Amino acid sequence: MAWTLSVSELNDYVRRAIASDPSLRFLSIRGEISDFKKYSSGHWYFTLKDETSMIQCVCFRQYNMRLDFRPENGMKVVLTGAVGLYAERGQYQFYAESMTRDGVGELYLKLEALKNKLMKEGLFDVAKKRPLPLLPRAIGVVTSRSGAVIHDIATVTRRRFPAMQIILRPAQVQGEGAAEDIAQGIAEISALPNVDVIIVGRGGGSLEDLWAFNEEIVVRAIAACPVPVVSAVGHEVDVTLSDLAADVRAATPSVAAEVCVPEREALLATIQKMRDAMTRAAKNGLLARQSRLALCEKRLAARHPAALMRDAQAKADLLGHRLQALMERQFTILKNKTNQLTEQLNALGPRQALNRGYAILLNGREAVTSVEQAPENMTVLLQDGRLDVRVLEKRKGDPFGEEASLV
Repeated sequence: MAWTLSVSELNDYVRRAIASDPSLRFLSIRGEISDFKKYSSGHWYFTLKDETSMIQCVCFRQYNMRLDFRPENGMKVVLTGAVGLYAERGQYQFYAESMTRDGVGELYLKLEALKNKLMKEGLFDVAKKRPLPLLPRAIGVVTSRSGAVIHDIATVTRRRFPAMQIILRPAQVQGEGAAEDIAQGIAEISALPNVDVIIVGRGGGSLEDLWAFNEEIVVRAIAACPVPVVSAVGHEVDVTLSDLAADVRAATPSVAAEVCVPEREALLATIQKMRDAMTRAAKNGLLARQSRLALCEKRLAARHPAALMRDAQAKADLLGHRLQALMERQFTILKNKTNQLTEQLNALGPRQALNRGYAILLNGREAVTSVEQAPENMTVLLQDGRLDVRVLEKRKGDPFGEEASLV
């Protein structure tokens, strides 16, 4: 009759069988560390492997506290402990109680050698890193069709910019032929005319799982890509040569989508701010130019021939008025002076003498002022007319005296 057990009973039976085997209770194994993880509890979980096989290992906190070094992926170590079964998962694993270093793993040495080679060629130079486009027309993605990477990128992209086009070039990301497929995918998708940025990546894993992204053909394909490349390989702690060659390294595929795709609303807000600033600048510039134009028009109007003629005419009128006023003032002065001289002349002239009862004797047109000059016939000027007289007798002497001598 068959022996029927539950899964728990079977796992417990195997666990006790392994625990009761003395050869599995205390032994040492040698291998290369991969997929090393340290949890907040302080326990270490990792894979130990050789050329053909691997085994899951755990080193609890009370044991790893004794070590004087920190294990790393690619490190070869010797573990001492016991083999046991984790009954809940039905998985056997090695429980390490001590660990000693046993040299550096072959993969790690290979990785460092290639890294140094490509670094000397300048494939990792920061100066060669290109900026990502602000708003790409389309995003190319080279990754597995079935993995979570494309789902995470699409989710973030739809949230940030729903209309953004995503073009997937499915690629094998692990195993034999993966590196060649990834490199070919980068070349194919970069040739599309509307792809402005490319995301290359995959989910987390061990050094072996991520090894395709450390292959020289992939690194050179990223460095030679004509459009910017964002690398999103593994988790944040995983660093591949593809990360070093890419223009931008993203910790996760979601972060890669965030750095490639702007937020539509934020972009629209920025555009609106720029539009408002441009409108204000245009209005201010227009007002400034209007002011300058008005000033130029004013200056031009002031230099217009008609304006110049008006100014000249106004100046001429002003000068004419001034000249007229000056002439009138001078005329008045001369008139007054003439009147004054006339009055003086009249006061001293012969007419006033005639009015006072005197007479003027003329010999022709010349005045006779002495007896000796008096001719026989003379003209006498009186106040009210002329007399033609004949001299009967001439007496010389004081005209007002009683006696005068006869001439």
